[in-house]
Amino acid sequence: MTALKKYQKLESPGLWREAETAQRREVIVSLGDTSLVLSDPRQEVALAHWSLPAIRRLNPGEVPALYTPDPQADELLEVGDIHMIDALETVNAALISAQPRPGRLRNWMLAGTAAGVVAIAVFCLPIATRGEIGRAVLADLTRLTGQPCAARRGQAALNRLGEKLFGPGARMLVMRQGFATALHLPGRQIVLSETLLAEQDGPDLIAGFALAERIALEREDPMIALLEFAGLRATFQLLTTGVLPQIAVSGYTETLLKQHHNPTTPAVLLPRFEAAGVASTPYANMLDPGGERLRALVEADPFSNVVPPTLLNDEDWLSLQDICAN
Repeated sequence: MTALKKYQKLESPGLWREAETAQRREVIVSLGDTSLVLSDPRQEVALAHWSLPAIRRLNPGEVPALYTPDPQADELLEVGDIHMIDALETVNAALISAQPRPGRLRNWMLAGTAAGVVAIAVFCLPIATRGEIGRAVLADLTRLTGQPCAARRGQAALNRLGEKLFGPGARMLVMRQGFATALHLPGRQIVLSETLLAEQDGPDLIAGFALAERIALEREDPMIALLEFAGLRATFQLLTTGVLPQIAVSGYTETLLKQHHNPTTPAVLLPRFEAAGVASTPYANMLDPGGERLRALVEADPFSNVVPPTLLNDEDWLSLQDICAN
């Protein structure tokens, strides 16, 4: 991890419980070279140091994330900051890839080196560079889908929906063709199909797919898959120059579109749907018309017998449905 020393230390708020019977307290979580430091935000005194290789996540795919320094211990840390969660997941992946494994030593070492380089590259990427790469991937996608729908009032309505679901700065786009439901791209972009707007009485279906893609994005940084596609040489160039060659991105979205959509489990989806005020039945019926795999999303729909909060008013919903009418 010494390769990360030149990068600024990442900090975020968190909630720490020292023991099962102890009360949770606010802490500042600081990511160092070899440890995670938990400090009192008022007195700036370190309360605990967790060794990075020992940290384990207790609820993969869920936010806020729960971590422990020892699966047998009662000590617990809750982190809701997405950037800190991404960093911890990336560091953990890099540490695991660096661990020695028996058998087929040379190939395993090469694979471990490649995974470690990708993990370090993802961890070290500045937000601005992520944005540039995200725009390059989106440009590659538009070869297959055409340009994003851009009716002014429709995009404004989509932006309002994104802010309601994810907070300020959410990046959501609608495409006319090329895929059936939704994708997530580097740069925290969620790309949605126009088909999710057709013959719907409200935005629950498109909101449901946006939520599912956001959960998938939080579970694994899409930059990892992109850099694995780009290869080791392009990843080294990104590390040394801060630029990923355009040719390394070319064709990536064709591979992405061929991947089978694997929906997140109902146990993970349902709390997020409820917290966002989105009915889960439209999403389940779209992906699983027979009701065999995702029946729990219908049976436990948090808004099956309750009127959900208004995601968009009628005017905004009509504008969103017409986002591709330009």
